[in-house]
Amino acid sequence: MKDVIRISTVNFHAEWGRKEENLNRIIGFIEAAAAEGANLIVFPEMALTGYDEEEAEVPFKEKMQYRLAETIPGPGTEKVAEVTAKLGVYAVFGMPEKDGKDSNIIYNSACVCGPDGIIGGYRKIHLPYPEYHWAKRGEKPFIFDTEWGPIGLSICYDSYQFPELMRYYAAKGCRIHINCTAYAKCHGDKVARATLESYAAMNEMYIVSSNLVGLDLTNEFWGGSSIMGPDANPYSMTYYAGYQFCSEESMKPAVYTATINLGMAKRGMFEPNPGVNNTTDFRPLLYREWYEDLLKDPVYCAE
Repeated sequence: MKDVIRISTVNFHAEWGRKEENLNRIIGFIEAAAAEGANLIVFPEMALTGYDEEEAEVPFKEKMQYRLAETIPGPGTEKVAEVTAKLGVYAVFGMPEKDGKDSNIIYNSACVCGPDGIIGGYRKIHLPYPEYHWAKRGEKPFIFDTEWGPIGLSICYDSYQFPELMRYYAAKGCRIHINCTAYAKCHGDKVARATLESYAAMNEMYIVSSNLVGLDLTNEFWGGSSIMGPDANPYSMTYYAGYQFCSEESMKPAVYTATINLGMAKRGMFEPNPGVNNTTDFRPLLYREWYEDLLKDPVYCAE
């Protein structure tokens, strides 16, 4: 398994509702980043179409997300996969995904393409307002295998409010976590910045975050795409590329690239500890009991 990887994260301005223009620029950024040696290129949540929803009163089938959604595989994802296969790189980008069996079901998804074509898609598990006006919640984590080991993926709200998903990925051996996000200025800057920095330090893993930037339909997005992760000091973190949310530099369309050493992702709490009979400090058996207790409350059992 390789330790050194070169990653690009794109502060991407999506043109709302203009899928072909966005797709053309996604492909262009992949080609440009690959030419500079990037192995993995990451784009934001809903980069293919733009994020914002029209008024809630707009009928479901008239919403932009429904009209522009496509399956995975589908026309747009296949075009991206042709490029990643030709260049031998990985790319991740957000999009509205149409269910292959029921065209009336749409997911807020991220597609992963690699050297062998389309790898698959992750469907956002946690939906904040107003996404549930058009999207259905996903149900499963998503890990894809690479020469650098497994990589985990989540989308925005998944990352900022639900540490269980990132912790699960770390426990499964992921040294890289991808956060495709559409984090708007109306949400402030504290939650996104604080959670990503703390999770990178606690889990001793790298986080590649890619955010929309600029005005979408109604919301203005922070940018703040970055690559962060552990440094030489235990349980600490640093920025390897990009900027923190809310800094002046973070609000410009840009591509940020870094070469990182995954050997510093020690993941200590998930490794056998001789002091406790070679078991790990991470104790899922105990946590299972706690969650089973929570499941006695029917409010937590709804799908």
